Amino acid sequence: MNFEEEQEKRIRQTENVILKYLPKESGYQKTVLAAMNYSVLAGGKRLRPMLMKETYALFGGNGREIEPFMAAMEMVHTYSLVHDDLPAMDNDEYRRGQKTTHVMYGEAMAILAGDGLLNLAYETAASAFSLGDDPARIGRALSLFAGKAGVFGMIGGQCADVEAEGGEHEITEEMLLFIHAYKTAALIQSAMMTGAILAGASDEELSVVEKIGYDIGVAFQIQDDILDVSGTMEELGKPIGSDERNNKVTYVTLKGLEQARADQKALSEEAIALLGSFGRRNPFLEQMIEALVTRKK
Repeated sequence: MNFEEEQEKRIRQTENVILKYLPKESGYQKTVLAAMNYSVLAGGKRLRPMLMKETYALFGGNGREIEPFMAAMEMVHTYSLVHDDLPAMDNDEYRRGQKTTHVMYGEAMAILAGDGLLNLAYETAASAFSLGDDPARIGRALSLFAGKAGVFGMIGGQCADVEAEGGEHEITEEMLLFIHAYKTAALIQSAMMTGAILAGASDEELSVVEKIGYDIGVAFQIQDDILDVSGTMEELGKPIGSDERNNKVTYVTLKGLEQARADQKALSEEAIALLGSFGRRNPFLEQMIEALVTRKK
């Protein structure tokens, strides 16, 4: 298998799924709908919906009820980026090589676009009930999906991050790992666990998937911190050094570049080992995880 070619094919397939659920830009709310679509279509590797689909396949899933959840996952992820880029947060002007939503549409419309994407995500995920034949699984998946995006998931991590940057808490390794686990890993856990639930994974298997998602998410964020000091504008599609300019404590500033790389490698290797413990394999998913946590962009 040529991983790069297979990945591009699956990205296109994933984008086709996402496109089916994006809103038409019409009516008096046309501007916010355009901002929502601009944000989702600004690029990216569609990693979370792909992780969802590949985990679903790992546990034998082959139905269509996964598709609304894939689109919903990308909407939630995109809304979080739109809000993260706002002047009140990271104040970034570029994302994925393009101007951020608040730069293109104004701050107020960017806030509304994020709100719109979050609400549309739940509407979209709920449509899975009309596509699957096991409403209990879909209901359980929807509950987990919502929880991992909320105040006990991604938003909780974002809140801790904001307060840490504001100097309201001393940033220890424990707190930084909390931020990474909730702000970043929660959506990766959500993606993989949603796929596993919809495919009928057992509770024991689901617990392992949750640990894999944690390892991938924290390794992903550590790599993001590493790239912010070692990458380039061309590679990342956004200015490097933004963490330093914002006086932000990261895994690299806390533990040093060498230790950050060692810890990132250990987490990545554990995730791959756990993935191989199920007695079934998805070689593309394994290669995808390896590429994800060692990425250069």
